[in-house]
Amino acid sequence: MIAVSVHAGAFAGLRCTVGIAGLFVVVMTFLSAVKTVVVPRATSQLLTRVAFTTMRRIFGVIAHPKRPFLEQDRILALYAPLTLVLLPLVWVTMTVFGFACIQWGIAGNDVRDAFLTSGSSMLTLGVVFHRDLPAAVFSYLQAAEGLVLVALLISYLPTIYGSFARRETLVGLLDSRAGTPPSTVQMLIRYTRIGGLDEIEDLFIRFEDWFLELEESHTSFAALCFFRSPVPERSWITASGAVLDAASLYLSVVEHARTPRPALCLRSGFLALRRIAEYFSLPIGPPPEPTDPITVTRREFDQMYFELQAAGVPLKSDREQAWADFQGWRVNYDRSLVLLAKMIVAPPGIWSSDRPGPRLSPTLALRKNSARLREHKGGRRG
Repeated sequence: MIAVSVHAGAFAGLRCTVGIAGLFVVVMTFLSAVKTVVVPRATSQLLTRVAFTTMRRIFGVIAHPKRPFLEQDRILALYAPLTLVLLPLVWVTMTVFGFACIQWGIAGNDVRDAFLTSGSSMLTLGVVFHRDLPAAVFSYLQAAEGLVLVALLISYLPTIYGSFARRETLVGLLDSRAGTPPSTVQMLIRYTRIGGLDEIEDLFIRFEDWFLELEESHTSFAALCFFRSPVPERSWITASGAVLDAASLYLSVVEHARTPRPALCLRSGFLALRRIAEYFSLPIGPPPEPTDPITVTRREFDQMYFELQAAGVPLKSDREQAWADFQGWRVNYDRSLVLLAKMIVAPPGIWSSDRPGPRLSPTLALRKNSARLREHKGGRRG
């Protein structure tokens, strides 16, 4: 009798432990879904991160760097959409598992019966149901959570694709202004030829707002960073680099009446890129100083200067000061731009994805964000 009593007590303790563990899984899965879909701030969730990290490893093997870029692009174009489709299945699977543990812990039935009850409640089929009050309560709770997850998903995907469409509108706008891939030199030359560089400030105004939305959307919905443009040669990160370089050159090299628009666009842009890079825990380091080195060399700068000069773009005569000013502006976003371009395997882009930099592991950019999002205070004024 004593042995039977001890055995029954141990079994009851096991049921209680499994039930509590199942409740923990259910709560964590639900919080992961809510924080991924609903919370409008940069939050990193373990379950979501594991799903994206695992898929990134798989796609990193398939889209090997030795492949031609167009093949890599075609493969990586499936990475973010496919993971987003699989993520709800992960949430559903974890929820069914968690509630199955709870049902087994409460009712004490066999594992098969607990799983069938959980699955029936999750899909609101009602084919298996317990009249025992605690088990019935959790069945109703699971059915309600299933409906909530469906409602979240219905709103989640349209939001993602709405942000993607707005992002790509201005990325595509650069085709007629800077070519494909976007070239800052070509942008300045074209604006000079078609009616004056003053008109370029309208572009800076539009991209200032674009950078604000980019920061909000690409940290709230981090998967957006890995959504690739419909045209393989386009990318949100190379477009960002082209516009920021245009603003930097406009302020440092081009002779024009000084206005605040380029500087405001620059600040909006380098804050956005820095905060996105910080969200992914990229090694961007502390805020830079104006004299810190950049990935653009003096030789490349001089070559760009002479090309603009030959095309008739009005330039400042003091090339030494122009270089110092350009370096002071570029340093604000240089490292963030280069690392983000490497992280998403960006298409060829002048002074962005063509820059040397530290090699990133497939999962480095998907680690839990441990850096506090802070306001950038370094670099040139603005």
